[in-house]
Amino acid sequence: MSRARQPPLVTGISPNEGTPWTKVTIRGENLGTGPNDLTGLSICGHNCLLTAEWMSASKIVCRVGPAKDDKGEIIVTTRSGGRGTSTVSFKLLKPERIGILDQSAVWVDELNYYDMRTDRNKGISPLSLRPANPLGIDIDKGNVALKDIEIMFPGMSGDFTSENFSATWYLIENHSSTSFDQLRLAVGNLKKQASKKNEGSLAYVKGGLSTFFEAQDALAAIHQKLESDGTEKVEGSMTQRLENVLNRASETADTLFQEVLGRKDKADSTRNALNVLQRFKFLFSLPLNIERNIRKGDYDVVINDYEKAKSLFGNTEVPVFKKVYSEVETRIDALRKLLLDKLLEMPSTLHDQKRYIRYLSDLHAPGDPAWQCIVAQHKWILQLMQNCKEDLIKEQKVSGVGLGQDRSLALSRISLSAPVKRGGSFQTPKDDSWHYKSPQQVRFVEKLSDVVISQLPNFWKLWISYVNGSLFSETGEKSGQVEKSKKNARQRQSDFKGMIEEVTRRLVQFVRGALLPSSLNDLELRQYGGWDIKTPLIGAWLTQVIHTVRLSHEALSALEIPNDLLQVIHDLLQDLRVHCLLITLQHTEEDVKRLAEKEDWVVDNEGITSLPSQFEQCMAQMLQSLKEPMECKPGEINILNLNVVQDKAFEQCVAIMKVFIKCLEQLSTKTDGDIDTSHLSVDLASPDLFGSINEDLSPKPEQHLLIILSNCQYLERHTFLNLAEHLEKNNFTTAEKIIRVSIEAVRQLDEHLFETYIEKKSDPIVGSLEPGIYAGYFDWKDCQPPIGVRSYLKEALVSIISVHAEVFAVSKELVPRVLSKIIEAVAEEMSRLMQCVSSFSKNGALQARLEICALQDAIEPFLTSESRTSFKQAIEALPQLQNGADKKLLEELLNKFKSSMKLQLNCFKPTSFQPVKR
Repeated sequence: MSRARQPPLVTGISPNEGTPWTKVTIRGENLGTGPNDLTGLSICGHNCLLTAEWMSASKIVCRVGPAKDDKGEIIVTTRSGGRGTSTVSFKLLKPERIGILDQSAVWVDELNYYDMRTDRNKGISPLSLRPANPLGIDIDKGNVALKDIEIMFPGMSGDFTSENFSATWYLIENHSSTSFDQLRLAVGNLKKQASKKNEGSLAYVKGGLSTFFEAQDALAAIHQKLESDGTEKVEGSMTQRLENVLNRASETADTLFQEVLGRKDKADSTRNALNVLQRFKFLFSLPLNIERNIRKGDYDVVINDYEKAKSLFGNTEVPVFKKVYSEVETRIDALRKLLLDKLLEMPSTLHDQKRYIRYLSDLHAPGDPAWQCIVAQHKWILQLMQNCKEDLIKEQKVSGVGLGQDRSLALSRISLSAPVKRGGSFQTPKDDSWHYKSPQQVRFVEKLSDVVISQLPNFWKLWISYVNGSLFSETGEKSGQVEKSKKNARQRQSDFKGMIEEVTRRLVQFVRGALLPSSLNDLELRQYGGWDIKTPLIGAWLTQVIHTVRLSHEALSALEIPNDLLQVIHDLLQDLRVHCLLITLQHTEEDVKRLAEKEDWVVDNEGITSLPSQFEQCMAQMLQSLKEPMECKPGEINILNLNVVQDKAFEQCVAIMKVFIKCLEQLSTKTDGDIDTSHLSVDLASPDLFGSINEDLSPKPEQHLLIILSNCQYLERHTFLNLAEHLEKNNFTTAEKIIRVSIEAVRQLDEHLFETYIEKKSDPIVGSLEPGIYAGYFDWKDCQPPIGVRSYLKEALVSIISVHAEVFAVSKELVPRVLSKIIEAVAEEMSRLMQCVSSFSKNGALQARLEICALQDAIEPFLTSESRTSFKQAIEALPQLQNGADKKLLEELLNKFKSSMKLQLNCFKPTSFQPVKR
């Protein structure tokens, strides 16, 4: 007992709005088992069953009637499911009113005409339908009497619909007081109306194309029907037959009296023949009826008549009957050949194939027509796939468009995208200008998938019908043929499995030849390759290909084809996903290499340029593009769980990171001449502590080092951590290892650049100390009493202050780290110089202590344990103060130094800076 069907459910209608008589496509579920099962269809309350055309259980096509409701549901009623429901609605638009003189591609109800003069609906003459104001300007009638106008224009009329219309009469009657400017405006309005009328013809043709086509199809069908009902091809034309009858009548009349004696015998024989013909009329007229019904396509009638004739006259011994029956067999043989040709002719619908197979079975055709059809359709599918490849390869050679253009266009799109702000989120740029033709390989995969999806389902269903015997009987009668069909199907099951394997294998091999040629051997490449692959497809196109192949696999899985036959498609999908991942990573590496060209050296308040954000944007864009290929659909695995893929992805990700770090290193060594400064700008929020503003705004090499150092710190503290989170979200199992290696690499670059900068800045300061101390033949053993800190120390402090200003202008976070290192070098040099002195006089010891203490007090916030140790060793190398007067003098001179250099030493005041030890 079969279960009751679910009520019809309408889930979609296209279009969802339109005027009456609009052709719509209704989609849904359980929309009936066939045309006879559909008993009702209403849209917005109007019955549309008369125009309904049942296509399948999920699709109905019909026309919307003139319903009263503006908006309503679509209700389908079937015998099997009853009255259904709808989740969508249709909006009925009011049709544009068509005037009596307007062109229309559809029938217009002319019972009621719209009178523009009174703005009312009433029955009037079509000639009175006219616009009240054809000139489009205000009517300004004068005082001219109508009688006077009739006298001036005898036999004429002011009605522009009249044959005797006079334009002068119309202007005097309606616009005698109108200004000249208004009349010029009226001329313009008339020209516009004429132009609109000319354009209306083209719009009328375009708008009525569908109606024209439907009318043409209807006329062609009527013409074909009329031709098929005639007998011209069997007996000749009607006039020819009439002529033959008349000729025979004339000859008979001439010989009437010459054969009087033989007339009776002929009459008797004729009467007997007529009796036989009348008695066996069915058999004698059967050959003609067979040909007539074949032309009509009424094969069922032919088969029934043949079965009847065979049962009655199949074993007859009467010569006349045997002769007529042989003619019947001759025509039936021709019918078998015709039906077999139609069956093997491709393309063909599944319904027609089943019909022809049943006809051939009923006609006892030799062989196995069903299996012949299956073999023919298999060859047809394979040929379609081959033709698809050859057409696209020929198009590629003709167009000569290489994939490099696609890559360059893609890169230009990326370069036009706005940079991501720190702390913001990445979004794919919506640039409508990026719409260029997809590569031939991508369109080939799409067309190839369309071929397989459109052909293989019917092929599979035909085989299923062959297996269960439903090709020959829907209700179970003809059990002998059904059993024979099942027996043949069991014997050919392995052959059909080989056909399905061949189709899926060729689908996979064709795709591999277009996108993964390295996975094929030389012989397979010659058969399935031939593409001009100059540059691999970018990840976006590969993602589209993966999406297409997945849809194909889902469509074939829905047919309940065994999974082992579809395994090759699974393997192809896995290889495509791996290829897409690696290609995307490679292209990202190329994109990252170009980031150095985008460095503008504009530093924000945090001392960071846009380069780290651009790098993070590039990586985020890569991960976004990999989201669909990396997603695991049912039956798929995470490709990053494969050891080989995991290792390659790790190596490629680390390579991307190192390429970016290499870019930073290259930028740090560029000279002013190597850098395009035409686009540089100054951040006014950063104070200028150099004392004067350079006219040249280009960063100096030392500033390059500082900017790159600041970017390195930001990478380590923020960017890499963000990327680690992104990688983990996208199932990169080695994300932690990738970031760890990247941080180690950026730290090495940071240390190298930092040492380079410290060396450039500290060497001049340290080198100036010893010459400054002994300037003017100064001798620690023989010197004057100290009167203050000498100039060499002040110059050293000013040099340190200039370094402070230079670093602060880029990044205040770098100030403690840089100054602490420079001060360590200065303190170490002072300690060495003091320890090298053999002996000090009293004044010399006091002078040395004054300068060491002044230096130490000035840079106190940036002292580290190493620099404190150096200063302590320098003090210990000096003789102790002898009395309180020396201590007092030392304190007074220190205060004097601090007071005189108060402004300069403000930058060394304790702030939020803390010494940094790396």
